[in-house]
Amino acid sequence: MTIVKALAMALLAALAAHAAEPRPDGRDFMREVDRRLDVPAEEQAGYAKELEEALAQAAVEDPRPQYFVMVDRSARVQAVFIYWRSPESEWRFIGASPVSTGRPGGYEHFLTPRGVFAHSSANLDFRAEGTRNALGILGYGRKGMRIYDFGWVGAERTWGAGGIGVMRLQMHATDPELLEPRLGIWHSKGCIRIPASLNRFIDRYGLLDADYEAAVRAGERLWVLRDDREPTPWPGRWLVVIESQRGARPAWSPQPAARGAAPSRAATSAVNREIRSASAACTERDISRSARRAPPR
Repeated sequence: MTIVKALAMALLAALAAHAAEPRPDGRDFMREVDRRLDVPAEEQAGYAKELEEALAQAAVEDPRPQYFVMVDRSARVQAVFIYWRSPESEWRFIGASPVSTGRPGGYEHFLTPRGVFAHSSANLDFRAEGTRNALGILGYGRKGMRIYDFGWVGAERTWGAGGIGVMRLQMHATDPELLEPRLGIWHSKGCIRIPASLNRFIDRYGLLDADYEAAVRAGERLWVLRDDREPTPWPGRWLVVIESQRGARPAWSPQPAARGAAPSRAATSAVNREIRSASAACTERDISRSARRAPPR
């Protein structure tokens, strides 16, 4: 083998190894996401196994290297995890953040359903208008935050006679001052609330935009996609919701009050009103599906 050929093969191997690395990676997550959970390595491996088992149970046959978003809805955890699966089907932990899922007991409150949900352009996402609801809450967060829409799904009612009902499953940011500091406990009406910085991270790199990017390549114009996005070469489409069976809250997922200063009296009062109200769900103003397809004005 000539020296030139050996160098060429080494270069190709290096390029292949680089191409098979996640982009973004854990360092990007650390730099860009401000509400993070320090998950120990053994827990990272355990949740990767839970993710793999959930995909197998749902008979998801999508072997591509890609990103996945997984939520543990357990009351003692309330966390979201980002994983990347390599071409060799190895799991790489990217990062984790606190979330809020469905709080049982309130009128029109659902348990966030367990399962595997596809993020498809058949249920177009939209963006927050930044308007406040009747209680002064930014239900979807600040203007421009993306609402990830997973369509109508069956979920357990936690009021009245119970049973299974139908809810719109969404993943979105929330009021940055009143509700984001409370991430880490049951608090929504069934949707998945995430930190604004994580919303921007998933949005910027298109971690769940496999279907959306395919539509763009086919010539479709989707205004919901950011003009300044930096799409990953490994976009995914799957949201996985599990419930771990934990007897105690892990140290790496502390209660919200343990993460910072206590909220002001005014903030506490507003949050309490939000909790008592059935109209303060994941809403701002009603947004029709036709409005989601039109470019923002």
